[in-house]
Amino acid sequence: MTLQLNGRTVDYVESGAGPCIVFIPGSFSAAAAWRPISEHLGTNFRSVATSLAGCGRTEEFRARENTSADVLAEVVEAVIERAGAPVHLAGHSWGAVVAAAVAFRGKARLKSLILVEANMCDLLRQNGDHSLYDAARGMSDAYIRAYHDGEPEAAKRVIDFWTGEGTFEKLPPKMREFAVQATPANVLDWPAMFAFRYPISDYTKLKLPVLVIRGTGSHPSLHRIAELLAANLPVAKLEIIPQASHLLIGTHPREIAGLIAEHVARVEGATG
Repeated sequence: MTLQLNGRTVDYVESGAGPCIVFIPGSFSAAAAWRPISEHLGTNFRSVATSLAGCGRTEEFRARENTSADVLAEVVEAVIERAGAPVHLAGHSWGAVVAAAVAFRGKARLKSLILVEANMCDLLRQNGDHSLYDAARGMSDAYIRAYHDGEPEAAKRVIDFWTGEGTFEKLPPKMREFAVQATPANVLDWPAMFAFRYPISDYTKLKLPVLVIRGTGSHPSLHRIAELLAANLPVAKLEIIPQASHLLIGTHPREIAGLIAEHVARVEGATG
């Protein structure tokens, strides 16, 4: 299914009935990335997944001079409005940053947030975790230079950084091809992620229930961001999935679906 936003096509899929969960994918992926989790959730939940700009069937509408997360938040807000009900908003990686942007903007009706392997790296800088911040920033700068210099598989730099050296080469050919095709969109994501600079004090004022999920096998910067989110969000719970890397929504859908189902039931029970 699609909707129109400012003359551009936005891609989304929907299934099931019950409490509504809107899913935002990370970079190098589209709405289909959440399908294994929505399948494990079953028909007792209304699952709505969208694709961000430049991925899936959602058109790219950003310009290099305006890549703010707020631009992508508008896409998610349009999908939430189409859902027609307050939603639990789930995001993975860069999608988790966009989910947080939606929450901070306060324009959408949200019941809770679910942040999976969130990568709002400026939290590291604010907290004084400079070595972790500098590692992410250095990789990003080198990656963007490599892309503009014509490196065919520049995406390998990002995927191996978050998930571990050699991960890109082990991906199925179709996934590697998709990552290469989505690289122009991802190159716009990085400046927006580093520009996502809400102060930590703003996180302490966000009263939504938040489920924070990370794996044990992703980059240490993501572990630290998860800890900072759990420590500073007033109503947050941190869950850690053993043996899971940054690609955990594809490798551990059953575990993530179980955590989401418990979280949604808890929130619905408290507000119902």
